[in-house]
Amino acid sequence: MRIVAGADHNGYLLKDVIVAKLREQGFEVKDLGTNGPERVLVDRYALGVGESVADGSFDTGLLVCGTGQGMAIFANKVKGVRAAHCNDVFTARLARRNNDANVLCMGSDFMGVDLALAILEEWINTPYGKKEDDTLQRLADIEIERA
Repeated sequence: MRIVAGADHNGYLLKDVIVAKLREQGFEVKDLGTNGPERVLVDRYALGVGESVADGSFDTGLLVCGTGQGMAIFANKVKGVRAAHCNDVFTARLARRNNDANVLCMGSDFMGVDLALAILEEWINTPYGKKEDDTLQRLADIEIERA
């Protein structure tokens, strides 16, 4: 699995730990940054990750900011992205299984490393259940209508 990751100044520490763990496990990971505490705008990273997933360069994306919400909002502006804000294992499982979500957004203010890694593991290991193909088609149709 090819994963692209990004974070803002609030989420970079957690993102860095997750990226290192993914690489240790043998995943191909591209880290778009940021890599320091200087304030940055989330859209740069959210759109970069979203576009990399939407164009097929990467299988899934990871975004981390303080709440996870800002990243999800911006990433979902990219056609073809289904970014899910997940701060627990259950929502990560359902986002993948029911919605075929392709970008995971987490809030570093709400979790430590252990929970973040558990959420990520669930995300990676949960396949799309294919029961919601009609829902995904309606989402795709909305994107086309609004383009």
